Amino acid sequence: MRLLVAGGDRVDAGKTTFSTGLCEHVDATGFKPRAGNDYWFDHDDYQRATSDGRMFGKDARRLAAASADAVTPEAINPLHRLWRPSAGGGSGLLGASHREFVLDRVTVDGTDEYVVHADADLPASAASSLPLADAVRVDSVSAFNDVMRDLHARALEAVAQAVRARDRAVVESYGDVAVPLSDVGFDAVGVVDPGRARVYDGDRYLKARSVVGGSARQGRLEETASDVLEHCEPEATVALPALASDARRDPAAVADAYEVAYDALVSTALS
Repeated sequence: MRLLVAGGDRVDAGKTTFSTGLCEHVDATGFKPRAGNDYWFDHDDYQRATSDGRMFGKDARRLAAASADAVTPEAINPLHRLWRPSAGGGSGLLGASHREFVLDRVTVDGTDEYVVHADADLPASAASSLPLADAVRVDSVSAFNDVMRDLHARALEAVAQAVRARDRAVVESYGDVAVPLSDVGFDAVGVVDPGRARVYDGDRYLKARSVVGGSARQGRLEETASDVLEHCEPEATVALPALASDARRDPAAVADAYEVAYDALVSTALS
């Protein structure tokens, strides 16, 4: 059983909390193929990882801890991006407003490789803590695209194979992106917003995504969940109670609080 968790209109929709509880509920391994954090706004997470010479965020750490299998954050999150605020307020190399891409950690077959933006303001702690001597350095969009077509594509294909190989897998998307992995089928999809979860049949959701992906409005951009949902109806809509911070950090407590939503998701997956 493969289950996808995506966010609705909000980037901070509660996807990771929902995903960790779902891993507990169905005894699954969690995956977050793509993730990132900000050197400034997520500094505690940045320091926690780099103090061990690693690069990952709290979402991947929480998912790995909640997983049925013993997995590392890097194994379930092969692409992790570090951002930092842009001093000039511009869009930077990747066109992200008011922040600049600093580096990517890309994990393929258990080996971490790094791609560094040559013109970014690289934090001194990253330079001293991470193995960047042999990192690929890019200074243009075209150069970065060349790297992504090879290195990033291999990382995503490897994690897609890992997802397909599991009897039970929970895949968490990033931001408000509808689907984080291509060529992976899902039995059911949970789209999470604060206070509710909408449950969709996996095949119908992916068909709706293909419709949006072929539209002139979307073009080559990644499809958002909100755009996809315009083309399919939920099998169920379930209210989610607000949880205190201690409960959000405990997958078993989340599984208990969100049991009705998880049962609806599993029922849809098995139907």
